[in-house]
Amino acid sequence: MQRIACPERDDWRETADTHGFAFHTIDGAPYWDETAYYGFTLEQIERDIEAPTAELDAMCRELVARAVGDERILKLLKIPEAYWTYIAASFKRGDPSLYGRFDLCYDGTGPAKLLEYNADTPTALYETGVFQWLWLEEAIARQIVPAGSDQFNSVHETLIAGWRVVAEQVGRGLGEPVGLVHLAGALESAEDLGTLAYLEDTARQAGLDTVTIAMDRIGHKRNGDFVDEQDRPIALAFKLYPWEWMFREPFGRSMPGASTRWIEPPWKAILSSKGILPLLWSMAPNHPNLLPAYFEDDPEAGRLGESYVRKPLYSREGANVAMVVGGEVLDSDSGPYGAEGFVRQAVATLPRTAGGYPVLGSWIVNGEACGLSIREDASPITKNTSRFLPHAILP
Repeated sequence: MQRIACPERDDWRETADTHGFAFHTIDGAPYWDETAYYGFTLEQIERDIEAPTAELDAMCRELVARAVGDERILKLLKIPEAYWTYIAASFKRGDPSLYGRFDLCYDGTGPAKLLEYNADTPTALYETGVFQWLWLEEAIARQIVPAGSDQFNSVHETLIAGWRVVAEQVGRGLGEPVGLVHLAGALESAEDLGTLAYLEDTARQAGLDTVTIAMDRIGHKRNGDFVDEQDRPIALAFKLYPWEWMFREPFGRSMPGASTRWIEPPWKAILSSKGILPLLWSMAPNHPNLLPAYFEDDPEAGRLGESYVRKPLYSREGANVAMVVGGEVLDSDSGPYGAEGFVRQAVATLPRTAGGYPVLGSWIVNGEACGLSIREDASPITKNTSRFLPHAILP
């Protein structure tokens, strides 16, 4: 894996604006960064990224299968008891999942290590599936990268195929075809709105009709069924809104009795907690793609000594994460999380490059490992402001 400095396309901002990439710059600082790219060999991608991603996905599904029948696990993950049956029913009837992103530490020479799994509401989807592919095509044409370069990236077409599978499976479960999908989220966020717009586009290309709606505009009838602002029933809804928030909302109590099917499905609530890190480690200790991890109140956490990364069970974009080395806090980020508890994970040695510390995001869509994104930060903790750099498989 190489970080290769390269010239920017002089018109990339205009190109981004034309293609609806509205959040390429955040608070005046670049989010999209094409002053460099990361170069890989095909063997690195296939052996060290694609294959482990598929294996990690299988391990996570096995963990869910164990959790839905084990109250001890659900308690460790701090999932409200009122939703245990709802989550178990979702998994047992095979509610489909559309996508997720595994964040990995990888330096090009050893097994990739799982840092965390963004199983429920991962973003950076449009820039992965569309804009970095557009960069590659133009970078080849402008001789920025070698002719014959490729990219680990079939995200776009796999999403379209995934929507068809989701609609078919949900329709079969409900006993009637699903032709309309509602996409809900916090519409005041440019990044969330951009992600929803992209998912809406892929759903339309899959042959579905779509409606975008703010989460707080969803209503429900006396029988508990959810409806949109035109009083249309919501059969299938994509939510860019975490399950732990859904459970706390007043409407949460209505979800188990409603016919609405959600993407991501309720069983993904199990995997959206960083509590899966110690659970996976206990399930497969010494697995080459896992780091030792423990719940903070577990005496076994002492095995990590005075060097570890402390992570809240529920957190986003690095909030409330602290990296402790030799008993000293090397880096940390503030935030509102941590009430449910923390896990401790062994410190992963992120590669240090001229641009900082890269973290690889390996995407699983429709059950297929199909794409790679790279976020880079001056800090070893990836944050909301971390930059996105494209990649290429070099000939």
